[in-house]
Amino acid sequence: MAGRQKRWGGLMASVLAVGLVAGCSGGGQPAATGTNTNPKPADQKPADQKPAEAAKPAEPLKMQMMVPSFADVPNMNDEYWSEWQKRTNSKLDVEWIPSGDYDTKFDLVLASGNLPEVIVAQSTTRPTLINAIKQGAFWDLSPILGDFSKYPNLKKNSEGNVWNYMKVDGKIYGIPRNRPLIDLGIKMRKDWLDKLNIPIPKTMDEYAAALKKIVDSDPDGNGKNDTIGLLGHGFLLADGDGSLLAAFGGLDPQFDKDGGLIKETMTPQYADMVAWLRKLYADGVLAKEFSAIKKTQAEELFATGKAASYVRNIWRDYSWEQDIKKVQPGANVITLPPMKGPGGVSVQLATPFFGAMYISKKVPEAKVRQILDYMEKTTTMEYTDFNYFGIEGVHHKVVDGQPVLTDLGVKQVTTNANQVFALAFNNKMKVMNPAAPKAYNDAKLKETEVFAQVGKLNVFGIISSDTWVNIWPKYEKDWQSMVTKAIVGQVSMDEYKAYVEKLNSSADFKKAYQEFAKNYKEYFGDKK
Repeated sequence: MAGRQKRWGGLMASVLAVGLVAGCSGGGQPAATGTNTNPKPADQKPADQKPAEAAKPAEPLKMQMMVPSFADVPNMNDEYWSEWQKRTNSKLDVEWIPSGDYDTKFDLVLASGNLPEVIVAQSTTRPTLINAIKQGAFWDLSPILGDFSKYPNLKKNSEGNVWNYMKVDGKIYGIPRNRPLIDLGIKMRKDWLDKLNIPIPKTMDEYAAALKKIVDSDPDGNGKNDTIGLLGHGFLLADGDGSLLAAFGGLDPQFDKDGGLIKETMTPQYADMVAWLRKLYADGVLAKEFSAIKKTQAEELFATGKAASYVRNIWRDYSWEQDIKKVQPGANVITLPPMKGPGGVSVQLATPFFGAMYISKKVPEAKVRQILDYMEKTTTMEYTDFNYFGIEGVHHKVVDGQPVLTDLGVKQVTTNANQVFALAFNNKMKVMNPAAPKAYNDAKLKETEVFAQVGKLNVFGIISSDTWVNIWPKYEKDWQSMVTKAIVGQVSMDEYKAYVEKLNSSADFKKAYQEFAKNYKEYFGDKK
């Protein structure tokens, strides 16, 4: 279902202002697109304008890519992809890897040395990627990009500081895959709150109490005590961790007595969140198998009305509400407003890029420049708009001034459509849903605009440490086991805290924290 619903881009108005200081997130924003309902790249000639007689069409750029797939593998000869390649004058040879298997495949490809011309990394701090960069596997793009005078779209239509985040040892290797800062939200079954006369929670304690009352009240009326309060996927809550941790102050940089920057998962604030989840588990609120639930399982549980709350992309609210209505007609899914916790509010801003694209060093420099030209040409709102909605009359129709995907559009214009270029930075992309009515989208956008002002960024999605890359794999599984044991009550919170303190006191961890602090200063200055 996630792959069959395409996220709304930026067709309605100007991009939301991002209220973050320079060095933390920047203020660079793309040009507004107004209400263009037939997205067309600016360099496309009108149908009646003939090229000059002497002009010879350039050969299409043939480009081999490996990217994650979040939907059905597309037919590159269908209406959408044929038009995309025509407009971009490209011939794309794309290897689509299921997103759940992507990191494993990525690591195998790096280890083999048999790299495609362009490969997507879902995380710019992935240890295998950093090692490959330092071993010379990818092009240093800094000399070619220079001052970006030849690549104005890549500069102005990206988030203000994102190119700085692409650097390793001061050199730019990645082409950022721009994404909005406003993304995740804590979903809640508003109809169940109303049914039980529970006001919308304003604090984390109220949220926990509301979930407890819901799971004890058989809200779906099936006569069983089977409603999940808080749902997650992967280890702990995956997407949900950051939103909750922000409320406990765990996304604010935490430094040790030596000035080292402590990894967010190893902070006292993270332990406070674990203790809070421990109580939810004891109260029967947290899913019993929280650490083993897969993403697809979690999506199905929420979309079929089995859970009260789940943290995922805001744009999904409407889609999942429609799904739940098939079995529970009165369903009403909302994104909760920022809730106060002991150290902040429950909003995590997304890293302003979803990984990056890297060009193999085996690619000749002349072709590297062609690839950068392709990225420059497509990093505009015109191409991003096309990416969201495809061709008017084929993939979308305009209803009440808003593009609405046709059945063919839903099939062809999936989340996979944005895997082959950088996109233009746009803070609406993960909020608005093209299947929803305009009034619904307008209201959702207004409700969540405050997120950019109060949310916190997890800096560990940007900074890195060589020592951490080397040591963490030795401890990760044991640490995850300790977190799980603490939440389910198999070890005391004192035992968990002592375990973390022992790790933080080790020479390796202290060294890693010093490296994190140095890297943090390079990207964010002295701000603490």
